[in-house]
Amino acid sequence: MTREGSLTLDRGLALLQAVADAGGEAATISELAVAIGASRAAVYRLLVPLSERGLVWRDGNKVRLGVGLLRLAGQVLPQLREAARPVLRELAEKVGATAHLSVVQGDQAQAVAVVEPSWTSFHVAYRVGTRHPLSAGAAGKAMTLRPGGDGWVTSSGELEAGASGVAAPVRGVPGLRASLGVVSLEPLDASVVGPAVVGAAQRLAEVLKQPE
Repeated sequence: MTREGSLTLDRGLALLQAVADAGGEAATISELAVAIGASRAAVYRLLVPLSERGLVWRDGNKVRLGVGLLRLAGQVLPQLREAARPVLRELAEKVGATAHLSVVQGDQAQAVAVVEPSWTSFHVAYRVGTRHPLSAGAAGKAMTLRPGGDGWVTSSGELEAGASGVAAPVRGVPGLRASLGVVSLEPLDASVVGPAVVGAAQRLAEVLKQPE
């Protein structure tokens, strides 16, 4: 790829990110130009291929994310689950609790991968697709931790009576806001389980950041 082509790709991706950062509101051409440091004319040119692929949708001067992103997103979760499964398996067997990976969906945490321990007499049945507010439960709260702060979060009885959880954020993976954790019907010793969860989150981040 030529330097000019690389710069165009970089600006196109920056534009797509700027549209996404607008959240539920449509971004205007002027706002996007300021966000990526380009002229309005350049923004119009960059929008053409993105619109053709359904990645953005234009309504006059306003731009929103396009439904074409749903197809791409549908391919991401299966690959994310596959990458997370070995890490979750190791953690579940080590701790003796159900291990899970959750990602942000709006103002909620959604479980996208779950592995139950094989040797325990009983454990929490935590379903893929389960959602709960970011403000409740270890998985959601872990995603709100600031870098450099606490390494993990604990919870007790917030989502299910008698259930305890420990979770840590998955950090350092561009575009991914997620947490990895465990949930148990038995009390969890955070001084032991916390470092194990943090270590698992770090291993998953390393796997996801590996080059193709």
